[in-house]
Amino acid sequence: MDTTTKAAAPRQHLTKQQWISRSAFCFGNVGHSAFYGVMSNYFIIFVTSGMFAGLSKSVADRLIGLITGLIVGVRIIELVIDPLLGNIVDNTHTRWGKFKPWILWGNIVSGALLLVLFTGIFGLAKVNWVLFAVLFVVIFITFDIFYSFSDVSYWGMVPALSEDSHERSIYTSLGAFAGTIGWNGLTIIVVPIVTTFPYLATGHRNEGPAGWFAFAAIVTVLALLSALAVCLGTKENDNIIRQSAKQKTSIKDVFSAIFHNDQIMWPALAYLMYSCAYVITNGVLFYLYKFVIGQPGHFWVVGVIATIVGFFVSPLFPIFNKYVPRKWLFTIGQCCMVVAYLIFIFGRSNVYVMDLGLVLFNVNCAQLVTVLTLTDAIEYGQLKTGQRNEAVVLAVRPMIDKLTGAISNGLVGWIALACGMTGSATAADMTAKSIRTFDSMAFYIPMVLALLSIVIFLSKVTLSEKKHAQVVEELKTELAAGNDAEETVVDENQAAVTLLAPVDGEVVDLANVTNEDGTKGFPGSGFAIKPADGRIYAPFDGKIRFAFSTRHAFEIEAENGVGLVIHVGIGTVNMRGEGFNTHFQEGQTVHAGELLLEFNRDLILQSGYDDIVVTFLTQPQKVQLQELKTGVKVVHGQPIAKAEIKK
Repeated sequence: MDTTTKAAAPRQHLTKQQWISRSAFCFGNVGHSAFYGVMSNYFIIFVTSGMFAGLSKSVADRLIGLITGLIVGVRIIELVIDPLLGNIVDNTHTRWGKFKPWILWGNIVSGALLLVLFTGIFGLAKVNWVLFAVLFVVIFITFDIFYSFSDVSYWGMVPALSEDSHERSIYTSLGAFAGTIGWNGLTIIVVPIVTTFPYLATGHRNEGPAGWFAFAAIVTVLALLSALAVCLGTKENDNIIRQSAKQKTSIKDVFSAIFHNDQIMWPALAYLMYSCAYVITNGVLFYLYKFVIGQPGHFWVVGVIATIVGFFVSPLFPIFNKYVPRKWLFTIGQCCMVVAYLIFIFGRSNVYVMDLGLVLFNVNCAQLVTVLTLTDAIEYGQLKTGQRNEAVVLAVRPMIDKLTGAISNGLVGWIALACGMTGSATAADMTAKSIRTFDSMAFYIPMVLALLSIVIFLSKVTLSEKKHAQVVEELKTELAAGNDAEETVVDENQAAVTLLAPVDGEVVDLANVTNEDGTKGFPGSGFAIKPADGRIYAPFDGKIRFAFSTRHAFEIEAENGVGLVIHVGIGTVNMRGEGFNTHFQEGQTVHAGELLLEFNRDLILQSGYDDIVVTFLTQPQKVQLQELKTGVKVVHGQPIAKAEIKK
């Protein structure tokens, strides 16, 4: 093989700091996710089972209802305040960066307040339940705000850790993987902890306030250690071009973008159905084992199975997706969930059948499918409306998670009250009616939601991988023809822009470029280069205006408004980013000769695609190329043409 013409992008070895940074960020979400699990799932269980021991049932139920309603309200308000908190974080300037102070102090303050809450505010409800209710409102809101500061900062710092989008995806994947461990690990340790500490104090292995406080304290310490790991082990890059405040997405912007892009709205709705079903059921599994099955000591199995399944599902998803379209992976996951519900209802007398149900319940790629579909909706929306809404991709899925978390918290508290699963109640106190009520809310309604998500996804989500490739090609053609709905104004008074060769190789006329369908002649005004290397460099000083989610093409815009798209390969959109490694973020200012992208030429050719680099103007009606020579060999950084404004 002639390696001079088929060289792959060089493999970069990780430095010691990169290993430390990745490990620290990964460990950071073990404690962070566990802490969220305590406040979102297990705090409600503590409230319904032990916080108001000693109070009359009527007063206790009233306080449980108050706390449940408050938590739901705060979660919904979070949908609005999170962008505001994000702007506060973005406007923070310290010697330690903008994110780390909020990660550390957010965990310290929220951790201290969580411990206060797990004392029942030091038993105040037994002395003055009205004062308890007032203080609870103040403490919980303060607690939630500081937790949100740490949450926004943890995930918001990913772009500050690396300019390389591939590296960012690694950080995100590591964080999500660690989150699975932290979240599901709680299920493994909760029962042993909440029963062991009361046993040490009283000699009886029953849930008790001491056990719940110890559980909260252990997770709080883990969260603080994780926060310290992130603060000490990661380093913010000073040369990242951060998004400005005016580019932040408000809640109004998010909903506006959703309703104007049906391929954001429908996947989001399908995910909402799935997420509601999952979090509602996940929130009541403890009640299932304690009050319905009567075996709370076996609840740890739920966490073990979820953790083991999580170890395999996410890493194997890219492999499955090579052979199975996303919509069918989504459908298979929901069908597994439906079967799991049937097992939870009719097979709970057999522990091994229940274990199978737990496996099926957690075999689901819905979150990954949704994120990827929403990402593809960026180009779909650009083609349809002329608007790119990258921030929506970052905002929609977490926003849905918070909304479903609020719904879950409300329903879990209501289920506990409606079924008599509060206070010192046991499985022996459950009636046939209370169990039917529990099944209807915990399993039947979520099962209907899972089925609805299948119907919505199969009937309304039309943006498949194949269609997205077609959308990108259409968008590319429109850009080449100058039909850019977001076209910027060019400054006729500025001098021509000298275009430097973005890659080493031989210059080819666009008329001689062979398209994917076999026809000759690439549309638009520009040139192509048959590459001798797998690196793309900036052809002039400018700003990255946008990049396709498939990473094979991007637009750079000069100060005078001249826009140039660099498109690597023909048909490479079908590779969906595999083999492409970017070194920029959208909105970043770059300088001529700066490395912007690396691509694996061997992989492109082995996949059956052409690796030719096509470069074209986005406004051929206003800009023309001068002094372009074709059929010559160039090296990157060498002047290749001039882009002049038409008078």
